[in-house]
Amino acid sequence: MSFVETLDNLLLKKSPLVRRFEELITPKSDLDLESMAQASRALTLQYFGRTMRLFAPLYLSNECINNCQYCGFSRDNPILRVTLGVDEVAAEARHLARSGFRQILLVAGEHPKFVSRDYLSDCVRALTADFSSIAIEVGPMETKDYIPVVDAGAEGLVVYQETYNRGVYAELHTAGPKRDFNFRLDCPDRGYEAGFRHIGIGALLGLWRWQDEAVALAAHLEYLFKRCWQAQISVSLPRLRPAAGGFRPPFTVSDRELAHLVCALRITFPQVGIVLSTRENASLRDALVSLGVTMMSAGSHTEPGGYTRQGGEHLHRTVRGRIVAPDFQDGEDRLATGQFEISDERSPAEIANVLRRHGLEPVWKDWDQALSGV
Repeated sequence: MSFVETLDNLLLKKSPLVRRFEELITPKSDLDLESMAQASRALTLQYFGRTMRLFAPLYLSNECINNCQYCGFSRDNPILRVTLGVDEVAAEARHLARSGFRQILLVAGEHPKFVSRDYLSDCVRALTADFSSIAIEVGPMETKDYIPVVDAGAEGLVVYQETYNRGVYAELHTAGPKRDFNFRLDCPDRGYEAGFRHIGIGALLGLWRWQDEAVALAAHLEYLFKRCWQAQISVSLPRLRPAAGGFRPPFTVSDRELAHLVCALRITFPQVGIVLSTRENASLRDALVSLGVTMMSAGSHTEPGGYTRQGGEHLHRTVRGRIVAPDFQDGEDRLATGQFEISDERSPAEIANVLRRHGLEPVWKDWDQALSGV
């Protein structure tokens, strides 16, 4: 059974696990929330030890054929766009490798003309010698299109549903293939069938009431732990950040509510990986590292070429589907536009030092493919 059916019946039928999670995210007193935080810390230590996995996103392209009101890459935004060549991707990756990273997430807007399965496979193949863990976060694909990417060396697939509310989803996605809610919802299943050993999901907090998103997210996790039982499962909890287009989120999620959600997820799903990105400010990230988070990005850029300024010679804008030469404004930085603004701008070395001060060991390398044959 697809998760589509589970989600569509969630208001009428929740599993005992999801009901317990729903109770955990109801408003709590400071004393009750502190009790949850202590339980969350203990479970994180029990299941993950004193470690924190570090990764970096590498943006391949900001081309997109979708209109998503909240996204800086939305096709109607008159931004500077570029798709990096494989050599340029490799140059960006070498910079990240020199910073210590061995876990990398390849990210791109949804445009199959620019970011095809063959292009992704070539990018992955170019990076396998330097990175033990390569994941992708791109437009949803069919299982047959994921297989060559897995064969090239990718081991992780990340896909956010954005919002689990069908009505809100339809309002926010006004054009493009991303309008297909069900196709996106079933994407983790197709990725698992293709052979990805790590599956990451998430909801973009701020598009709908966070408690409702969280309940749907918990139900999705429960489904994936049963359906994709041979894969590692992780969850991301990104809050909306300012981006091109000026979208303002209709709902807010406070720092306290985000911490509450992290604790509830850890208590309900002790084995789930919880990811925290540089969308969040430094002080909050420092507070959450010992609470339940197990994986963090560091030193991130959300624009293609952001680490080494690759791709500058083929920058362009897209107007009504046509590629046009850029008309630079005075003082405009000649770099592709990022997906959203970063909040925590500390370097990877600074993040590693913070983790050590919290008694955690930064883990740059997840596993070694040489061990998989043992």
